Order: sequence, then C-alpha cells, then structure tokens
Amino acid sequence: MNTATATKTMTQTWQALCTRADLVPFSGVAAWVETTEGPAQVALFYLPGKDPELYALDHHDPMAGANVNARGIVGDLKGEPVVASPLYKHHYRLADGQCLENPGIRLRTWAVSFKGDEVWIRA
Repeated sequence: MNTATATKTMTQTWQALCTRADLVPFSGVAAWVETTEGPAQVALFYLPGKDPELYALDHHDPMAGANVNARGIVGDLKGEPVVASPLYKHHYRLADGQCLENPGIRLRTWAVSFKGDEVWIRA
C-alpha cells in the first residue's frame, strides 16, 4: 500500500487587502490575510506623513490571549512608533513587533504598502 503526504505549496505573495479609505489615520484596523501557515488576523496601522506610513503586525496579543492589537493606542517611545495593547498596555514596536516590556515576545510582521489607493500585504 502506498501513502501520500500533503505538503504546503503556498509561498508568500503580494495580495490586495483593503483601500486607504478603510484605514483610520494614526490608529489601527483589523483584517484577515491568507499566509503560508493559513489565515491570520493582522493589525494595520496608518501613520500618514511618516516614513513608512503603513505597518502590519499580529492582531493577537500573546500577553492578553486575545485579538486586540488593532484597538491599541499608537504612540512613540524613544523615537520608535509603537502600539500599546489595550488590555495590559504592553508596547510593541510597529517596525518589528518586538515587545518592549518582555524581550522574549515578538509579534509577526508583514511587508505592507500602498499601490495607488489600495493597501497590499506580502503574506
């Protein structure tokens, strides 16, 4: 008898996610994205006039065990843009997802950019 093993063949690709009109300046919104590991909830942050303007990281806060990061408070700590999780106020750097209070915790991040007025994510 022969057996077959299924393997994942999906690779990271750019995909349209939403439009600029769906974003809230200096705040976050949540979205679903297809990743190589399956669907994921992503928190998108739009900082108009900054470089870069867009960030995407996990919507799931591992410290709280809940999908809440898009509802966090966007701010700046020591020149780095961060989001403070709304439940326990842990700060995550938007650039790389690193938790500033716990060096052992880092959120997943994704490349994200505008193509015209569309938001595209590489996942």
